Amino acid sequence: MSTSIDDAVAVDVTIAAGELHVRIDDGRTISVPLTSFPKLAGATEEERREWRLIGAGEGIHWPALDEDVSIAALLRGS
Repeated sequence: MSTSIDDAVAVDVTIAAGELHVRIDDGRTISVPLTSFPKLAGATEEERREWRLIGAGEGIHWPALDEDVSIAALLRGS
């Protein structure tokens, strides 16, 4: 059973092969092309590795890039 969009929280993040992969607490993994996130696409590997979960996993923040990604927005495809 999957979690509703508004209740989904991230538990892990990886970037590989030109994609952002976000593992959700219900076991799903969302994969999105980095081209959807110009700051991440243009970042160095080191900058991409420096992320943290925000709002108890409701989003992801990259401090060096000042970039935030909402888990609900990823699930909605926006």
